Amino acid sequence: MPNSLAYLMLMIWPIFAIVLFRKLPAPQAFIWTLLGGYLLLPAAPAVFDYPLLPPFDKHMIPNLVVTVICLAMFGRGILTLPQSYLGRALVALFVLSPIATVLTNGDPIEFRGQVPLPALRLTDAFALSVTQMLLLFPFLLARQLLANPDNHKDLLFAIFAAGLVYSFPILIEIRLSPQLNAWIYGYYQHSFAQTIRASGFRPVVFLNHGLWLAFFVMTALIAGLALWRAKGRDNRTAYFLASGYLGAILFLCKSLGAFVYGVLLVPLVVLSGRKTQLRIAFFLAALTLSYPLLKGLDKVPNDTLVAQAEKISIDRANSLKFRFDNEDLLLERAREKPLFGWGSWGRNQLHDPVTGDITTVSDGRWIIVFGMFGWFGFIAEFGLLVLPIFLLWRLSPHIAPENLSPLVGPMALVLGINIFDLLPNATLTPITWLLSGSLLGYTEYLKNKTISRPEIHARWKPIMR
Repeated sequence: MPNSLAYLMLMIWPIFAIVLFRKLPAPQAFIWTLLGGYLLLPAAPAVFDYPLLPPFDKHMIPNLVVTVICLAMFGRGILTLPQSYLGRALVALFVLSPIATVLTNGDPIEFRGQVPLPALRLTDAFALSVTQMLLLFPFLLARQLLANPDNHKDLLFAIFAAGLVYSFPILIEIRLSPQLNAWIYGYYQHSFAQTIRASGFRPVVFLNHGLWLAFFVMTALIAGLALWRAKGRDNRTAYFLASGYLGAILFLCKSLGAFVYGVLLVPLVVLSGRKTQLRIAFFLAALTLSYPLLKGLDKVPNDTLVAQAEKISIDRANSLKFRFDNEDLLLERAREKPLFGWGSWGRNQLHDPVTGDITTVSDGRWIIVFGMFGWFGFIAEFGLLVLPIFLLWRLSPHIAPENLSPLVGPMALVLGINIFDLLPNATLTPITWLLSGSLLGYTEYLKNKTISRPEIHARWKPIMR
């Protein structure tokens, strides 16, 4: 169980955010509040869970805090909808589709001799819609605060610098095993058995799982190389050497998926042009969006992929087969309510008919969303994430390469590979929403040529006077 320090950290994070917004320009304070919360705050089950409200955890508390502060600084104009009708429709669908989910799940799920899973009520509709709004606020704020190339540098530098600092606790856990969360916050946040890899340990630090950590290190590596390539002569050697160091840390994280992503993205970031980077990001996003349809048509070569994984490692192949098997079971469950899904309380899972115990495992974000909110929920969430990549790809033929920010291609690549990783994993993080919102703001900047956002670099001075 989490100790007192875990809950204290969650409670004082708003104070930390206020200090940041007083000391730094708003875009930088916005980035560091969300990124710091993701990396430093305790993971579930450290959460404040109140009736009728979403659980306030390491994600929701920073989201709420930056929203309140930005509204106080800039007024309601800072929290506006995307300019495109498609973007506005996706936002509305993302927030409101849970209401339809609740209305179509009014019956409890019964088990023999056990307490049934409850029917969804109107209070659940309110809680789910509020949760969706809180998830979306960083996306909408990033669209305003992080829309220009200078803000892109701030975002990538924050990720890169945080990766370098985070490497020290990572090295501690590689040597001593993942213990920092237990030592500091009093509990271990996942199965310890899953951290044992190749006669060593896969680090976790304060994140949900070692896969999340390795993906963050990969993101920091790509951010460093993007900054190295975009820089002039100043500090290029330091960026290159530090990126090489992060590459070694990524290898030591012992996560094959994140390491393969890094191997694929590094040459693209270092060698390819901006439009090529956008095309590959578009391909990754389009492949992800089409995956549920291909899966439903039985066009995903599960057996072939497992056979290829066996050439690398039997353990990796067994893990991949386990994911595919559970994905197939959960997809059959989701087909019973394909439009709006099963909702919360674990209703999207398969259960033992006698004991009520859950018998399936949801690994991929896509199958979680698809099972909970159906096609409408999947299209809303993944549509918002891929929207800036699609818009950039559509605009790029009409823009000279030199007029595109040199950081947009690497950002789109990282976002595209992150969206693709939501098929096998649930690595949807604040960084994902920040990248997507920032790129969406940039596409609107390109389309309109200018953005009127006065005092966007102001600091919040009225607080704590």
